[in-house]
Amino acid sequence: MNNTRNLFNQLNTLTTERRNKKTLKIDTLRISQILKIINDEDKSVAVAVRKEIPYIAKAIQMVIDSFKQRGRLIYVGAGTSGRLGVLDAAECPPTFGTNPEMISGVIAGGRKAVFRSQEGAEDKIIAAVRDILSLNIKKKDTVCGIAVSIRTPYVVAAIQEAKKRGAKTIYITTNPRSRLNKKEFQKLRKSIDVAICADVGPEIIMGSTRMKSGTAQKLILNMITTTAMIQLGKVYENMMIDLKMNSKKLEERAKRVLMITTGVNYERAAKILKQAGGHVKIAIVMIKANVAAAQAREQLKKANGFVRAAIGKYHHGQKKNKVIFKY
Repeated sequence: MNNTRNLFNQLNTLTTERRNKKTLKIDTLRISQILKIINDEDKSVAVAVRKEIPYIAKAIQMVIDSFKQRGRLIYVGAGTSGRLGVLDAAECPPTFGTNPEMISGVIAGGRKAVFRSQEGAEDKIIAAVRDILSLNIKKKDTVCGIAVSIRTPYVVAAIQEAKKRGAKTIYITTNPRSRLNKKEFQKLRKSIDVAICADVGPEIIMGSTRMKSGTAQKLILNMITTTAMIQLGKVYENMMIDLKMNSKKLEERAKRVLMITTGVNYERAAKILKQAGGHVKIAIVMIKANVAAAQAREQLKKANGFVRAAIGKYHHGQKKNKVIFKY
């Protein structure tokens, strides 16, 4: 009885569990009025996330450091939070050409919880420890817990176990930092390296954290992986250049990227991509630096995968106007 009453009292203190005064009469409104209220509340989410940029930046640097050591980024969450982690992880390979093992998502209740709610799974501490152990977490890895309420037992246990194994840890919540700083979370705080607390306030529908909280979490996860990938050289100008040509759409996108960045026509883009083994990065350097595929690959290696640096390094080592490669 005491445990359930404690949980009841704890939930009462969370801003995401409070009633939103702006939506008290939402059940009496017309469709267009409801939509305007939802849209107005969603506008506040970006502002809440922006306030956390200093902490998000620290988290991203940790993730980059892990990647440079061939470590991993692992998201851990329950319910909507877990699904968003799984989604972000799943989107990185087709977008940035990453190995699926590089970024992964773990959700309470396992794979089936992605498609159908497993509400009791968020309370299973033993399952969280088991899931972390199965991942063989190491010091070079970063584990990111995602928990709207801060207190989610599965996520808390996973982060604490990851920290025991030396991993760097991030914690994302949509309740205020002042809440995380309460005595009840003292033990959890010791296991967190960087906390991101985007205070989105009460939900439009009380406790429906798939709404503003979910939006905030998605924005933050986008920022973490996208910025990390930019910093690792997987973007040139503002285009994806490490994408894998695994579908007809991606094949055509690769050609378009090459045409935009270098000014070649469709036929030449297709020809150079073939010579580059389907690698957009290599193709860009081939054209921009006027070199063969092998030379472009070597320059990219020396430049740690950054296209601008690879082109610049090559030009610095060549005589002006000298033609190296004809395509």
